[in-house]
Amino acid sequence: MGKELVVFWFRRDLRLQDNAGLYYALKGGFNVLPLFIFDTQILFKLDDKTDRRVSFIYNQILELDKEIQSFGSSLLVLYGDPLKLFSDVIKEYKVRTVYANHDYEPYAKERDFQIMQLLLENGISFKTYKDQTIFEKDEILSGSGKPYTVFTPYSKTWLAKLNEFYISSYPTMKFLGNFFKWSGKPVISLEEMGFSSTSEIFPLKTIKQELLDKYTADRDYPAKEGTSRLGVHLRFGTISIRVLAQKARELNPTYLGELIWRDFYMQILWHFPQVEHHAFKPDYDKIRWRNNEMEFDAWCNGHTGYPIVDAGMRQLNATGFMHNRVRMIVASFLTKHLLIDWRWGEAYFAKKLLDFDLSANNGGWQWAAGTGTDASPYFRVFNPRLQTEKFDPKLDYIRKWVPEFQDPGYPKPIVDHVFARERCLMAYKEALS
Repeated sequence: MGKELVVFWFRRDLRLQDNAGLYYALKGGFNVLPLFIFDTQILFKLDDKTDRRVSFIYNQILELDKEIQSFGSSLLVLYGDPLKLFSDVIKEYKVRTVYANHDYEPYAKERDFQIMQLLLENGISFKTYKDQTIFEKDEILSGSGKPYTVFTPYSKTWLAKLNEFYISSYPTMKFLGNFFKWSGKPVISLEEMGFSSTSEIFPLKTIKQELLDKYTADRDYPAKEGTSRLGVHLRFGTISIRVLAQKARELNPTYLGELIWRDFYMQILWHFPQVEHHAFKPDYDKIRWRNNEMEFDAWCNGHTGYPIVDAGMRQLNATGFMHNRVRMIVASFLTKHLLIDWRWGEAYFAKKLLDFDLSANNGGWQWAAGTGTDASPYFRVFNPRLQTEKFDPKLDYIRKWVPEFQDPGYPKPIVDHVFARERCLMAYKEALS
């Protein structure tokens, strides 16, 4: 088995720079074996074998392995059930401690608990650290010591607490010579895992000052390149949230506000894990959704007869991305115009979004449906025509994704806006009475 070593388990933190758990592993005095697991508990649930996210992760793993090789080591890449694989790893190596960063999603919490139990039974400690948020769990609480469920007071407390300590980078690069020296094994191919690579060009993991300068003015207009497109990099930790928060604090408070929303939804999921499957406000689980499958298919495929809605869905299907303003419009349309359960839409986004993140996706859908924490009130029903006039006034976004919107063959609106609004208000009132 050789000398004692420690393991650093990469998960949602696929980078060497400014990585909290990796920093503590590297400076602990033992050689560090870097590990990544392609988790079959997750992969087997993906129906699309050309899933963009799997390709994205795979590319990052190859890049990370190459970087680690320059320090005389190699990334141990495994494929299978994490619990079984850890059982194998601790038989093969004399492991003292396993290091990782916190993960807040229900599946991850259960998985980490099981692995911690296995390690403890074998005399091995499991240490995890905060890395993907600025503030987590109980770090931002109200004066009464309870988690905030309304964003504005949460954000004020978040900003008041923010200082250099919370956004200082971890100097991991000083210690990269402490990786366990070994030559490695060939990385399993995508094809061996049953997936095919995509020819996608993924968003860059940098944010230009020019974009931040115009972010406040441009971010709501889907025809403009006004958003950072960094969601996928934050989701898989290929960029540090601390580095991004430092830059946002210096250059654009509006962008910093978006990072605060991200922390807010993560702490909601942590404190109220039931939101994964239920409305945050329990009474809203009583809504009698229509759940018309033909209408849902029309929404999924961008054939509702509402050009701004159809443009958003077609952009999502073609690219794995949808502009944030349009996400709100299409979510409101599905839940309020069509009275289709927000969980259907959330699940569709979960399949398609390159930057899918459970907490933000769930929070956004429940906000749009009026069922969530600090949600848009149920009687607020976006008018797609007014949203178009305000945010795509020259129809540039619509023309790009729905070029036939003025043709005779383009579908008539699937439902009348005024009728749909009244039907929605009645359904919600019935549930809440």
